[in-house]
Amino acid sequence: MAVSPTTSASSVTLDGALPALENGDRLTRAEFERRYSAMPHLKKAELIDGVVYVPSPVRHRQHGSPQAHLVGWLGQYVAHTPGVEVGDNSSVRLDLDNEPQQDTLIFIDPACGGQVRIGADGIIEGVPELVAEVASSSVSYDLHAKLHVYRRSGVLEYIVWRVLEREIDWFVLHAGEYERLPVNALGLLQSQVFAGLWLDPAALVRSDLATVLAIVQHGIASPEHAALVNRLHPPAATP
Repeated sequence: MAVSPTTSASSVTLDGALPALENGDRLTRAEFERRYSAMPHLKKAELIDGVVYVPSPVRHRQHGSPQAHLVGWLGQYVAHTPGVEVGDNSSVRLDLDNEPQQDTLIFIDPACGGQVRIGADGIIEGVPELVAEVASSSVSYDLHAKLHVYRRSGVLEYIVWRVLEREIDWFVLHAGEYERLPVNALGLLQSQVFAGLWLDPAALVRSDLATVLAIVQHGIASPEHAALVNRLHPPAATP
């Protein structure tokens, strides 16, 4: 007989309150969401392969500022790419055992052929096309447990900024495996899913946001980006 990761006896305390989420808890997604909803003060918690992860307080230079720069970069792209949305700390129901809360992500609107949908309660369901995370270093679970979950789920592109190591890893899904996207002759990384989403990784790691935004503007001005916008919004057929 299958045993649930959580039982009714363990999900309610003697005073009737739900126990707090703790690192390492093994829960079903439904129980994870129930406890998370009961903790409005908690800003971030994730369920990865049935295991709860609650992050430590966020340090500004190691996480808060890098995350803001990623959001600004992706936001600039989305502002000029109708049919694509950006999210900051949005929870995503990938499957019954996984509900990560990505640092940032972009996805194609379902009405334009994207592979996610927004649930009745406002939570993203399905697999976003691109996810980006800020990690302290290569030992982070962003490059281990979460990477395997994203690969298995079919996230097409996965970016990890290893802040302490001053490195950007951009993974692209090919034949069920992640491969690192190489820089081009100009030292840029260019998305294979979102045409025109260009990144100067050296500028990003030195916090040169002006250059990062200027480069993505060049990508937005490219013919490839125009073709993507036309694909997402085909011109109306003439009668």
